[in-house]
Amino acid sequence: GVEVGPQPQGVVRADTVDKMRKIVKHGLDFVQLFNEGKEFPPCTIEVFKIMEKVDYPRNKNDEVIAIIHPKLQDQDWQPLNNGDPLFLTLDGEVIAYKGDCTVYPTFINEAAYYEKKQAFVKTVKMKLTAKHIRSSV
Repeated sequence: GVEVGPQPQGVVRADTVDKMRKIVKHGLDFVQLFNEGKEFPPCTIEVFKIMEKVDYPRNKNDEVIAIIHPKLQDQDWQPLNNGDPLFLTLDGEVIAYKGDCTVYPTFINEAAYYEKKQAFVKTVKMKLTAKHIRSSV
């Protein structure tokens, strides 16, 4: 499967459909070339590994007491460092990120995740290296 976004629920966006078509085409091109016996050289790519789902701050009655801070909103895949603002309480108090390393939040304030108690997901950036591959055909 391919998930391309973000995009609001129930909305079809032409730019997102175009991105989806491009990634599916690249995947099919790879399969065709692999099946024809093409050798692919070793490569290294950056990826984001999911580390933790982060919920909204809640009170003892399990009610959300803070919203995503404006400086974090729409900053998916951008570095988040210790001390950067995460949440803003309804009283205007800033709740900062407290972490020992830079993380890269994603799925920030996604409507589909409210019921799952997820304000965003913390990821870390890492590199993966693949050896060369070739079909045995």
